[in-house]
Amino acid sequence: MRLAAAHFWQVPQLAAILWAFARETPWLPRVRRRREDLATLCRMVRRGQVRVAIRGGRVAGFIVREESHIHALYVAAPMRGQGIGRALLSEAKAAGALDLWVLAANRRARAFYAAQGFVEAGQARGGGNDEGLPDIRMIWREGIGG
Repeated sequence: MRLAAAHFWQVPQLAAILWAFARETPWLPRVRRRREDLATLCRMVRRGQVRVAIRGGRVAGFIVREESHIHALYVAAPMRGQGIGRALLSEAKAAGALDLWVLAANRRARAFYAAQGFVEAGQARGGGNDEGLPDIRMIWREGIGG
């Protein structure tokens, strides 16, 4: 596996991973059109905020990070449980501190972040996310946790 900055030509692969997650998550409302997702991914790639994990010549997962804030971390379903998310997160930890918001209903993601040393630091009713769902702020600091 190789970690690298995302390129524009990889945006369709990023979107496919994102959309597959949305399809397999029945509690997640669809609030954006696909073209909006594509535009957002292009904008984030242009800003240098997207890192990808490449396995077998394809994007296996990606992380979107702006300084210490993680906006998104997705791994392709067939690649989950193989250390890809952990590798992307480990690279991001070089920042020394990280924070993110995770939807409260996403128990798998919450357990993953907790296993990586993140702790809950607050809750909200969803006013800050596109879906309007309750979410939890999680933080990681170097030397505290994992």
